[in-house]
Amino acid sequence: MKIPFSLSRQILLIVFGVSLLVAFIWVATHSGPLAPIKVTVTKVVKGQISPVLFGIGTVSAQRYYLIGPIIAGRVKRVLVDVGDTVMAGQLLAEMDPVDLDERVSSISAAIDRARSVSASAAAQVQEAESRHDLASIEVARYVQLGKQGFVSKSVVDVKLQEQATMKAQLIAAKASLNATKKDQGRLEADREGLKQQRENVRLIAPVDGVVTSRDAELGSTVVAGQSVIKLMEPSSIWVKVRFDQARSTGLRSGLPAKIELRTQRGVSLTGKVARLELLSDSVTEERMAHVAFDHIPDGMAIGEMADVKVELPIIHDVLVIPNASLRLQGTQIGVWLLDNGRLRFAPVKTGSESPDGMMQVLQGLDDGQEILVYSGQEIKEGTRIEVVASLEGKVR
Repeated sequence: MKIPFSLSRQILLIVFGVSLLVAFIWVATHSGPLAPIKVTVTKVVKGQISPVLFGIGTVSAQRYYLIGPIIAGRVKRVLVDVGDTVMAGQLLAEMDPVDLDERVSSISAAIDRARSVSASAAAQVQEAESRHDLASIEVARYVQLGKQGFVSKSVVDVKLQEQATMKAQLIAAKASLNATKKDQGRLEADREGLKQQRENVRLIAPVDGVVTSRDAELGSTVVAGQSVIKLMEPSSIWVKVRFDQARSTGLRSGLPAKIELRTQRGVSLTGKVARLELLSDSVTEERMAHVAFDHIPDGMAIGEMADVKVELPIIHDVLVIPNASLRLQGTQIGVWLLDNGRLRFAPVKTGSESPDGMMQVLQGLDDGQEILVYSGQEIKEGTRIEVVASLEGKVR
Protein backbone atom coordinates (compact mmCIF):
# COMPACT_ATOMS: atom_id res chain seq x y z
CA MET A 1 0.00 0.00 0.00
CA LYS A 2 1.45 3.25 -1.01
CA ILE A 3 1.56 6.02 1.66
CA PRO A 4 0.46 9.34 0.36
CA PHE A 5 3.20 11.92 0.02
CA SER A 6 1.46 14.38 2.30
CA LEU A 7 1.16 11.77 5.06
CA SER A 8 4.80 10.74 4.83
CA ARG A 9 5.76 14.34 5.03
CA GLN A 10 3.73 14.76 8.20
CA ILE A 11 5.36 11.66 9.72
CA LEU A 12 8.82 13.03 8.96
CA LEU A 13 7.93 16.35 10.52
CA ILE A 14 6.63 14.59 13.66
CA VAL A 15 9.79 12.46 13.95
CA PHE A 16 11.94 15.52 13.44
CA GLY A 17 10.00 17.43 16.11
CA VAL A 18 10.24 14.60 18.62
CA SER A 19 13.97 14.28 17.97
CA LEU A 20 14.42 18.01 18.40
CA LEU A 21 12.45 17.93 21.68
CA VAL A 22 14.49 14.98 22.97
CA ALA A 23 17.70 16.78 22.04
CA PHE A 24 16.50 19.95 23.75
CA ILE A 25 15.56 18.03 26.92
CA TRP A 26 18.92 16.24 26.94
CA VAL A 27 20.84 19.48 26.52
CA ALA A 28 18.71 21.20 29.20
CA THR A 29 19.26 18.40 31.72
CA HIS A 30 22.97 17.87 31.05
CA SER A 31 24.43 21.24 30.20
CA GLY A 32 21.66 23.74 30.66
CA PRO A 33 20.08 25.31 33.72
CA LEU A 34 18.45 22.01 34.68
CA ALA A 35 21.73 20.11 34.61
CA PRO A 36 23.06 18.68 37.91
CA ILE A 37 25.78 20.75 39.54
CA LYS A 38 29.19 19.15 39.41
CA VAL A 39 30.77 18.73 42.85
CA THR A 40 33.83 17.15 44.40
CA VAL A 41 33.61 15.26 47.67
CA THR A 42 35.97 13.88 50.26
CA LYS A 43 35.74 11.71 53.34
CA VAL A 44 36.07 12.74 56.94
CA VAL A 45 39.23 11.03 58.18
CA LYS A 46 41.29 10.86 61.32
CA GLY A 47 44.68 12.48 61.22
CA GLN A 48 46.83 15.10 62.86
CA ILE A 49 46.78 18.87 62.81
CA SER A 50 49.91 21.02 62.96
CA PRO A 51 48.19 24.30 63.80
CA VAL A 52 49.80 27.63 63.10
CA LEU A 53 48.54 30.79 64.74
CA PHE A 54 48.76 34.02 62.73
CA GLY A 55 48.79 37.48 64.25
CA ILE A 56 49.69 41.09 63.56
CA GLY A 57 51.93 42.93 65.97
CA THR A 58 53.88 46.08 66.65
CA VAL A 59 57.59 46.29 67.38
CA SER A 60 58.18 47.69 70.87
CA ALA A 61 60.59 47.28 73.76
CA GLN A 62 60.15 45.57 77.09
CA ARG A 63 62.26 48.07 79.02
CA TYR A 64 61.95 51.83 78.71
CA TYR A 65 63.53 54.34 81.10
CA LEU A 66 62.03 57.75 81.81
CA ILE A 67 64.94 59.80 83.09
CA GLY A 68 64.20 63.01 84.97
CA PRO A 69 64.88 64.90 88.22
CA ILE A 70 63.56 63.84 91.63
CA ILE A 71 62.92 67.47 92.57
CA ALA A 72 61.49 70.37 90.57
CA GLY A 73 64.02 72.46 88.70
CA ARG A 74 65.17 74.08 85.49
CA VAL A 75 67.03 72.24 82.74
CA LYS A 76 70.58 73.51 82.48
CA ARG A 77 71.69 71.47 79.45
CA VAL A 78 70.75 68.42 77.36
CA LEU A 79 73.67 66.51 75.87
CA VAL A 80 71.97 63.86 73.71
CA ASP A 81 69.37 63.76 70.95
CA VAL A 82 66.82 61.28 69.63
CA GLY A 83 68.49 58.26 68.05
CA ASP A 84 71.77 58.63 69.94
CA THR A 85 73.29 55.46 71.38
CA VAL A 86 74.45 55.95 74.97
CA MET A 87 76.45 53.91 77.47
CA ALA A 88 75.59 53.10 81.06
CA GLY A 89 76.86 55.91 83.32
CA GLN A 90 76.92 58.50 80.52
CA LEU A 91 75.72 62.01 81.36
CA LEU A 92 72.56 62.72 79.38
CA ALA A 93 71.38 66.04 80.80
CA GLU A 94 71.85 68.27 83.83
CA MET A 95 69.51 70.36 85.95
CA ASP A 96 70.37 73.77 87.41
CA PRO A 97 71.77 73.08 90.94
CA VAL A 98 70.66 76.56 92.13
CA ASP A 99 72.38 76.98 95.59
CA LEU A 100 73.37 73.38 96.25
CA ASP A 101 77.09 74.03 95.74
CA GLU A 102 77.03 76.96 98.22
CA ARG A 103 75.08 74.90 100.77
CA VAL A 104 77.62 72.08 100.51
CA SER A 105 80.45 74.57 101.06
CA SER A 106 78.64 76.07 104.08
CA ILE A 107 78.10 72.69 105.72
CA SER A 108 81.70 71.70 105.00
CA ALA A 109 82.85 74.79 106.94
CA ALA A 110 80.48 73.89 109.78
CA ILE A 111 81.95 70.38 109.84
CA ASP A 112 85.48 71.79 110.12
CA ARG A 113 84.37 73.92 113.07
CA ALA A 114 82.68 70.89 114.67
CA ARG A 115 85.91 68.94 114.33
CA SER A 116 87.77 71.72 116.15
CA VAL A 117 85.17 71.75 118.91
CA SER A 118 85.48 67.96 119.19
CA ALA A 119 89.24 68.19 119.48
CA SER A 120 88.86 70.82 122.26
CA ALA A 121 86.30 68.64 124.04
CA ALA A 122 88.63 65.64 123.81
CA ALA A 123 91.44 67.70 125.43
CA GLN A 124 89.07 68.73 128.21
CA VAL A 125 88.22 65.07 128.82
CA GLN A 126 91.92 64.25 129.12
CA GLU A 127 92.43 67.10 131.59
CA ALA A 128 89.40 66.02 133.63
CA GLU A 129 90.66 62.45 133.72
CA SER A 130 94.07 63.62 135.02
CA ARG A 131 92.48 65.73 137.75
CA HIS A 132 90.18 62.88 138.73
CA ASP A 133 93.09 60.43 138.92
CA LEU A 134 95.11 62.88 141.08
CA ALA A 135 92.13 63.48 143.36
CA SER A 136 91.66 59.73 143.76
CA ILE A 137 95.28 59.28 144.79
CA GLU A 138 95.07 62.09 147.35
CA VAL A 139 91.85 60.71 148.80
CA ALA A 140 93.45 57.31 149.31
CA ARG A 141 96.46 58.88 151.05
CA TYR A 142 94.36 61.18 153.32
CA VAL A 143 92.02 58.37 154.27
CA GLN A 144 95.05 56.36 155.44
CA LEU A 145 96.43 59.35 157.37
CA GLY A 146 93.02 59.88 158.96
CA LYS A 147 92.96 56.31 160.19
CA GLN A 148 96.40 56.86 161.76
CA GLY A 149 95.22 60.07 163.41
CA PHE A 150 97.60 62.41 161.59
CA VAL A 151 94.80 64.47 159.97
CA SER A 152 91.32 65.34 161.08
CA LYS A 153 88.16 63.87 159.63
CA SER A 154 87.18 67.24 158.12
CA VAL A 155 90.32 67.27 155.99
CA VAL A 156 89.53 63.80 154.71
CA ASP A 157 85.97 64.93 153.86
CA VAL A 158 87.37 67.88 151.89
CA LYS A 159 89.51 65.52 149.79
CA LEU A 160 86.52 63.24 149.18
CA GLN A 161 84.54 66.27 148.02
CA GLU A 162 87.33 67.27 145.65
CA GLN A 163 87.33 63.72 144.20
CA ALA A 164 83.56 63.85 143.61
CA THR A 165 83.92 67.23 141.92
CA MET A 166 86.65 65.94 139.60
CA LYS A 167 84.47 62.93 138.72
CA ALA A 168 81.52 65.20 137.86
CA GLN A 169 83.75 67.39 135.71
CA LEU A 170 85.02 64.26 133.90
CA ILE A 171 81.45 63.11 133.20
CA ALA A 172 80.53 66.58 131.90
CA ALA A 173 83.60 66.67 129.65
CA LYS A 174 82.78 63.26 128.19
CA ALA A 175 79.16 64.33 127.61
CA SER A 176 80.34 67.47 125.84
CA LEU A 177 82.70 65.42 123.66
CA ASN A 178 79.88 63.02 122.78
CA ALA A 179 77.57 65.91 121.87
CA THR A 180 80.15 67.54 119.62
CA LYS A 181 80.77 64.22 117.85
CA LYS A 182 77.04 63.81 117.24
CA ASP A 183 76.83 67.35 115.89
CA GLN A 184 79.72 66.59 113.60
CA GLY A 185 78.04 63.35 112.43
CA ARG A 186 74.77 65.20 111.78
CA LEU A 187 76.53 67.84 109.73
CA GLU A 188 78.40 65.21 107.74
CA ALA A 189 75.09 63.40 107.04
CA ASP A 190 73.53 66.69 105.90
CA ARG A 191 76.47 67.28 103.60
CA GLU A 192 76.19 63.79 102.12
CA GLY A 193 72.48 64.41 101.54
CA LEU A 194 73.24 67.66 99.75
CA LYS A 195 75.94 65.97 97.72
CA GLN A 196 73.43 63.33 96.71
CA GLN A 197 70.98 66.05 95.72
CA ARG A 198 73.76 67.70 93.77
CA GLU A 199 74.51 64.42 92.05
CA ASN A 200 70.83 63.87 91.28
CA VAL A 201 70.72 66.97 89.10
CA ARG A 202 73.03 65.05 86.76
CA LEU A 203 70.80 62.74 84.70
CA ILE A 204 72.83 59.58 84.09
CA ALA A 205 72.02 56.67 81.73
CA PRO A 206 71.25 53.60 83.88
CA VAL A 207 71.95 51.12 81.04
CA ASP A 208 73.28 50.96 77.51
CA GLY A 209 70.46 52.17 75.30
CA VAL A 210 69.07 54.40 72.57
CA VAL A 211 67.42 57.78 73.12
CA THR A 212 63.83 57.57 71.85
CA SER A 213 62.49 60.89 73.09
CA ARG A 214 63.82 64.28 74.21
CA ASP A 215 61.02 65.73 76.32
CA ALA A 216 62.56 68.94 77.68
CA GLU A 217 64.95 71.59 76.38
CA LEU A 218 67.40 74.09 77.85
CA GLY A 219 65.65 76.48 80.23
CA SER A 220 62.51 74.34 80.60
CA THR A 221 61.14 73.93 84.11
CA VAL A 222 60.15 70.38 85.03
CA VAL A 223 58.54 68.92 88.10
CA ALA A 224 59.75 65.98 90.16
CA GLY A 225 59.42 62.73 88.19
CA GLN A 226 58.84 64.44 84.83
CA SER A 227 60.79 62.88 81.96
CA VAL A 228 63.58 64.83 80.31
CA ILE A 229 65.04 61.93 78.32
CA LYS A 230 63.34 58.67 77.34
CA LEU A 231 65.70 55.75 76.89
CA MET A 232 65.09 52.32 75.38
CA GLU A 233 67.14 49.18 75.99
CA PRO A 234 67.75 47.66 72.51
CA SER A 235 68.31 44.15 73.86
CA SER A 236 64.70 44.09 75.10
CA ILE A 237 63.06 44.68 71.69
CA TRP A 238 60.13 42.35 70.98
CA VAL A 239 56.82 42.31 69.09
CA LYS A 240 53.50 42.83 70.81
CA VAL A 241 51.09 40.60 68.89
CA ARG A 242 47.30 40.16 68.86
CA PHE A 243 45.93 36.66 68.25
CA ASP A 244 42.36 35.46 67.71
CA GLN A 245 41.10 34.09 71.04
CA ALA A 246 39.11 31.31 69.37
CA ARG A 247 42.25 29.91 67.71
CA SER A 248 44.75 30.51 70.50
CA THR A 249 44.26 27.16 72.27
CA GLY A 250 47.68 25.80 73.16
CA LEU A 251 49.43 29.15 72.96
CA ARG A 252 52.10 29.34 75.65
CA SER A 253 55.51 30.84 76.40
CA GLY A 254 58.47 29.27 74.66
CA LEU A 255 56.75 28.25 71.41
CA PRO A 256 58.77 28.98 68.23
CA ALA A 257 57.64 31.83 66.01
CA LYS A 258 58.36 33.35 62.61
CA ILE A 259 58.41 37.15 62.31
CA GLU A 260 58.17 39.12 59.08
CA LEU A 261 58.65 42.87 59.35
CA ARG A 262 56.72 45.12 57.00
CA THR A 263 59.99 46.81 55.96
CA GLN A 264 61.67 43.45 55.25
CA ARG A 265 59.11 41.57 53.17
CA GLY A 266 60.18 38.03 52.34
CA VAL A 267 62.66 37.85 55.22
CA SER A 268 61.53 35.41 57.92
CA LEU A 269 63.06 36.10 61.33
CA THR A 270 63.03 33.49 64.08
CA GLY A 271 61.84 34.08 67.61
CA LYS A 272 59.76 32.64 70.41
CA VAL A 273 56.79 33.56 72.55
CA ALA A 274 58.28 35.38 75.52
CA ARG A 275 55.18 36.26 77.52
CA LEU A 276 51.39 36.00 77.44
CA GLU A 277 49.35 38.90 78.73
CA LEU A 278 46.84 38.09 81.48
CA LEU A 279 44.35 40.60 80.08
CA SER A 280 42.67 40.06 76.71
CA ASP A 281 40.72 42.50 74.56
CA SER A 282 37.04 41.67 75.13
CA VAL A 283 35.94 43.99 72.30
CA THR A 284 38.05 42.54 69.48
CA GLU A 285 38.19 39.08 71.12
CA GLU A 286 41.95 38.99 70.81
CA ARG A 287 44.66 37.73 73.10
CA MET A 288 47.91 39.64 73.52
CA ALA A 289 51.35 38.06 73.58
CA HIS A 290 54.94 39.25 73.29
CA VAL A 291 57.27 37.53 70.82
CA ALA A 292 61.02 38.01 71.27
CA PHE A 293 63.60 37.86 68.48
CA ASP A 294 66.31 35.19 68.56
CA HIS A 295 68.58 37.78 66.94
CA ILE A 296 67.46 41.40 66.77
CA PRO A 297 67.80 42.64 63.15
CA ASP A 298 69.42 45.90 62.14
CA GLY A 299 67.48 48.83 60.75
CA MET A 300 64.28 48.09 62.62
CA ALA A 301 62.02 50.90 63.83
CA ILE A 302 60.01 50.99 67.03
CA GLY A 303 56.31 51.00 66.16
CA GLU A 304 56.84 49.07 62.93
CA MET A 305 54.16 46.52 62.03
CA ALA A 306 55.02 42.83 61.77
CA ASP A 307 53.29 39.60 60.74
CA VAL A 308 53.85 36.79 63.25
CA LYS A 309 53.30 33.06 62.82
CA VAL A 310 53.46 30.81 65.89
CA GLU A 311 53.73 27.04 65.53
CA LEU A 312 51.40 25.40 68.07
CA PRO A 313 51.85 21.83 69.39
CA ILE A 314 50.73 19.05 67.00
CA ILE A 315 47.26 17.59 67.72
CA HIS A 316 47.11 13.83 67.05
CA ASP A 317 44.21 11.45 66.22
CA VAL A 318 41.47 13.98 65.44
CA LEU A 319 38.85 14.26 62.69
CA VAL A 320 40.04 16.54 59.89
CA ILE A 321 38.38 18.06 56.83
CA PRO A 322 39.49 20.63 54.22
CA ASN A 323 38.59 24.15 55.28
CA ALA A 324 37.29 24.68 51.73
CA SER A 325 34.34 22.41 52.61
CA LEU A 326 32.99 24.81 55.23
CA ARG A 327 29.86 26.76 54.31
CA LEU A 328 27.82 29.43 56.04
CA GLN A 329 24.07 28.92 56.21
CA GLY A 330 22.44 31.80 58.04
CA THR A 331 24.40 32.07 61.26
CA GLN A 332 25.59 28.44 61.27
CA ILE A 333 28.90 27.13 60.00
CA GLY A 334 28.81 23.61 58.62
CA VAL A 335 29.33 21.33 55.63
CA TRP A 336 27.15 19.71 52.95
CA LEU A 337 26.98 16.05 53.93
CA LEU A 338 26.41 13.45 51.20
CA ASP A 339 23.82 11.09 52.70
CA ASN A 340 22.50 8.31 50.42
CA GLY A 341 23.19 10.37 47.32
CA ARG A 342 21.45 13.48 48.67
CA LEU A 343 22.98 16.58 50.21
CA ARG A 344 22.17 17.57 53.77
CA PHE A 345 23.60 20.57 55.61
CA ALA A 346 25.33 19.52 58.84
CA PRO A 347 26.44 22.20 61.35
CA VAL A 348 29.91 21.55 62.73
CA LYS A 349 32.15 22.92 65.43
CA THR A 350 35.74 23.38 64.32
CA GLY A 351 39.01 23.70 66.19
CA SER A 352 42.57 24.29 65.07
CA GLU A 353 43.69 24.76 61.47
CA SER A 354 46.95 23.73 59.81
CA PRO A 355 48.78 25.71 57.10
CA ASP A 356 47.87 23.08 54.46
CA GLY A 357 44.20 23.98 54.78
CA MET A 358 43.06 21.09 56.99
CA MET A 359 40.61 21.87 59.80
CA GLN A 360 40.00 20.02 63.06
CA VAL A 361 36.38 18.92 63.62
CA LEU A 362 35.23 18.94 67.23
CA GLN A 363 31.52 18.18 66.76
CA GLY A 364 29.03 17.40 64.00
CA LEU A 365 30.74 14.72 61.87
CA ASP A 366 31.84 11.10 62.12
CA ASP A 367 34.78 9.26 60.65
CA GLY A 368 34.19 8.08 57.06
CA GLN A 369 31.31 10.40 56.15
CA GLU A 370 31.42 12.04 52.71
CA ILE A 371 31.20 15.80 52.47
CA LEU A 372 31.15 18.27 49.60
CA VAL A 373 34.36 20.23 49.00
CA TYR A 374 33.93 22.25 45.80
CA SER A 375 30.91 22.94 43.62
CA GLY A 376 30.39 24.62 40.28
CA GLN A 377 27.52 26.70 41.63
CA GLU A 378 25.85 27.63 44.87
CA ILE A 379 24.35 24.60 46.61
CA LYS A 380 20.91 24.51 48.21
CA GLU A 381 18.86 21.83 49.91
CA GLY A 382 17.61 19.39 47.25
CA THR A 383 20.01 20.54 44.52
CA ARG A 384 20.79 17.83 41.94
CA ILE A 385 24.50 17.07 41.93
CA GLU A 386 26.99 15.08 39.93
CA VAL A 387 30.09 13.87 41.77
CA VAL A 388 33.28 14.30 39.75
CA ALA A 389 36.96 13.86 40.47
CA SER A 390 37.48 17.53 39.80
CA LEU A 391 35.35 20.31 38.43
CA GLU A 392 37.10 19.90 35.08
CA GLY A 393 37.16 16.07 35.18
CA LYS A 394 34.75 13.30 34.28
CA VAL A 395 32.03 11.71 36.39
CA ARG A 396 33.48 9.42 38.97
